[in-house]
Amino acid sequence: MEEVIFVTHNKGKIASAKKQLEEVNFKIYEYELEEPRSDDIQYISKYKVMEAYKIVQKPCLSLDCGFWIDALQGFPKAFVNFSLETIGIEGILKLMEGKENRACRFTECLSYYDGKELYQFMGEHEGTIAKQIVGNDTEKKWSDLWYIYQPYGYSKTLAEMTEEERANRKRYKSVDSMKEFAKWYKNQNKI
Repeated sequence: MEEVIFVTHNKGKIASAKKQLEEVNFKIYEYELEEPRSDDIQYISKYKVMEAYKIVQKPCLSLDCGFWIDALQGFPKAFVNFSLETIGIEGILKLMEGKENRACRFTECLSYYDGKELYQFMGEHEGTIAKQIVGNDTEKKWSDLWYIYQPYGYSKTLAEMTEEERANRKRYKSVDSMKEFAKWYKNQNKI
């Protein structure tokens, strides 16, 4: 089976890939890819995987994520990093003051490009916004949003959960793009 290169600098994404892509022959190439300004995560992921391929010249993966908050008309969408760098999770909680609807979701797009064909795999993880910042730091986190994001069906943030709780939680209303890719890749390569 041909080696796939996952190009990212995000430690949380690396930790997730090591767990969820166990059956895929992949290697991490730590590099911060340029991210175009757009609120379309499929476009961003496609752009990044094409840039990644130019660098590594092998089949590669790139993952882009967004965060949608219903009460804020979807804000921050694909502009998560910019939002966290400017207003932070404190600012997001300030915007949520007095809001009864606390529904939110992480949406993700994993792109695979082999030099000829592009394949994209979508994922979504629904939840709610906590009323305050809670939890512990972990190298597995993708973002500071873990301190305020409670997965659907839980009253704890991801940052409050132990590693075992995060790994074994029931994924209500959840589809994981890495798992979708791994199933497809396994089928393509008849593992």
